Amino acid sequence: MSAEIQEIGIIAGNRSLPLTFAREARKLGLKRLMAVAFENETDPTLADLVDEIVWLKVGQFGKMIDAFKSRGITKCVMVGQIAPKNLFDLRPDFKAAMLLLRLKEKNAHTIFGAIADELQKEGIELIEATPWLKSIIPGDDFQLGNKPDKSQMEDVVFGFKIAKAVSRLDIGQTVVVKNGVVLAVEAFEGTDECIARGGKLSGKDGGAIAIKVAKEKHDMRFDIPCIGSQTVQNCINNRLSALVIESNKTLILDMDKVKELTKNNRFSLLTICEESKII
Repeated sequence: MSAEIQEIGIIAGNRSLPLTFAREARKLGLKRLMAVAFENETDPTLADLVDEIVWLKVGQFGKMIDAFKSRGITKCVMVGQIAPKNLFDLRPDFKAAMLLLRLKEKNAHTIFGAIADELQKEGIELIEATPWLKSIIPGDDFQLGNKPDKSQMEDVVFGFKIAKAVSRLDIGQTVVVKNGVVLAVEAFEGTDECIARGGKLSGKDGGAIAIKVAKEKHDMRFDIPCIGSQTVQNCINNRLSALVIESNKTLILDMDKVKELTKNNRFSLLTICEESKII
């Protein structure tokens, strides 16, 4: 599908993923990129990587639709995070307010799903960004840094099962474990805070392991599981020994920096899938 698309709109959140998407899309021959960016969220340097950028406030859904429609954009992607506090404390315009009013459950997943439905009604299809990001999605048997021993791998497999169970309840997608004990479960506070809490509870010698997964039937059009050098550095700062991500479903940003951090800090980064076994 990616080869057939010549132009695309970007709903650009924060951090580096919108920049990475724009660069990768250009490499793969996408001819026109038009971005909708959000004040106090989106990295301003995105403007240098796209043909046109429109700045909005979070919650200006009607203006976002108008920005795409007036420029003939019929397909768009959603990349980068919108800070949860901004998502839930937004001051919505009329169209966004009506959308929120119809939702019985108001979490990131239901809100973004409703946004996708509304865009579709306006003739704008929200599609997955992953066809343009395959180069930064590691598969099975990916590993950087130290090779975990058998005891650590037991924690990896245990933590993966817990993280999958928690994600099915739509609580969060990350857990921190050590010696078969769950130290922290991600909720509204986000991955970084979950890692910090788990590290604090891991004791003086540290050594806990963080596991981040995709939700079951994860809608990859938005909220793509993603880690980068900031996540790895956060794990190291909190004395974790490893970070584990789900293979074929997680993006790694800043790969060169990530490799450097794992090498210089005796830290492990590896992938896991449903079929993974204890070594």
